[in-house]
Amino acid sequence: MAHDLADRSRAVILPQFRKPLDVANKAGAQAFDPVTKADRAAERAIAKLIRERAPDHGLVGEEYGRERQEAPYQWVVDPIDGTRSFITGSPLWGTLIGLLREGEPVLGLMDQPFTAERFWSDRTAAYLGVGTAKPRRIRTRACPRLSDSVLMTTSPDLFQAGAETDGFLRVKKEARMTRYGGDCYSYCLLAAGFVDLIVESGLKNYDIVALIPIVERAGGRVTTWDGRPATEGGRILASGDPALHDRALKLLNR
Repeated sequence: MAHDLADRSRAVILPQFRKPLDVANKAGAQAFDPVTKADRAAERAIAKLIRERAPDHGLVGEEYGRERQEAPYQWVVDPIDGTRSFITGSPLWGTLIGLLREGEPVLGLMDQPFTAERFWSDRTAAYLGVGTAKPRRIRTRACPRLSDSVLMTTSPDLFQAGAETDGFLRVKKEARMTRYGGDCYSYCLLAAGFVDLIVESGLKNYDIVALIPIVERAGGRVTTWDGRPATEGGRILASGDPALHDRALKLLNR
């Protein structure tokens, strides 16, 4: 069903990409949190199909909140993760569709309509499908040393001045290279073995739930900065190599 949800959202979003769009600000006068009609229409399309196919399932969406909070199965959806990229014409955004069972992530999918890429996890593995080609299994790469690692974060502006910024800079200083931007796309690059570390802060559950199974079933780890499960968001560390994860955690919390 996750692929059907992604197909439905893709059909809504793609015709609006790189087209003139009205952009609203959800954050008010003191900040900027953009949203477009594509975000909202895609979430409505996803919610409608969930109600039709699985009326007893719950839904957590970025744009319209929660439905059926008591349900054991909860779909966690961000229709466009990376709206800033979307409105600037960059393809580094995606639709996130995750499924929780009793609070545990059991399925994750990231769809990038413009590049025709779809990353997802089943029960045992993570896959990438490009266009109509046969899906292939993806794996993280071995990288136990920070000095060999490629680090990504969406923006240094994510981190609050003080402990958060200091922790990120300690990891950045040890990494071989740091790249900015990417939102959900960077986690999929990590799962596919092109990136080694992602350090972020201020994430919501709909920003990360779908990505956890993709990264972990490709061989990586995703936790909060204090090593706890990442399903509720917050300060997030994702790593392709478990040994690297432990080393980065120590630096973040030193």
